[in-house]
Amino acid sequence: MCGRRWKKNDPEEPGDHALGRSRGGFSTKIHILCDRDGHPLHFHLTPGQAHESTALVELLEGADAKLVDGDGEPIAWPVAMAGDKGYRADWIDQYLIDLGMTPVIPSKQNEQSHREVEFDREVYRDRNIIERLIGWLKENRRIFSRFEKTAKNFGGFIKMAFIQRYLNLTTE
Repeated sequence: MCGRRWKKNDPEEPGDHALGRSRGGFSTKIHILCDRDGHPLHFHLTPGQAHESTALVELLEGADAKLVDGDGEPIAWPVAMAGDKGYRADWIDQYLIDLGMTPVIPSKQNEQSHREVEFDREVYRDRNIIERLIGWLKENRRIFSRFEKTAKNFGGFIKMAFIQRYLNLTTE
């Protein structure tokens, strides 16, 4: 018998277990960062009612902490970052520019102001790469239906799916 199980006050587990109410019911949002080839780099979980932009900083900082070599030097750094209109805010544009990335995020329809960054429609067309990655992830029934009670265990299954994806790439 295994003596390991969920601890009530686990510091790695969010208090809400990344579960929350949204239009679709009780859900979790998975925010994913991938490279140009659709390889997953990092993810962050939030409750269903959380806005997309609230996870951006944690997502990028988490990827920055993990994408380093043995000496602590970054392996690669993105030149541009694409996102949908949910990520459109002046502070996000400025944050990405400060990190040395070009934001590729379309303006909202009700937005009248002039942006500091010019929108690159050609680069934005490649955003379907992340949509295909999410579609592939939803094919994994355990992730699609979230059977896990804790965000830590749910995140573990997402990591396992990512590992499976990388292993399939090496056999092709």
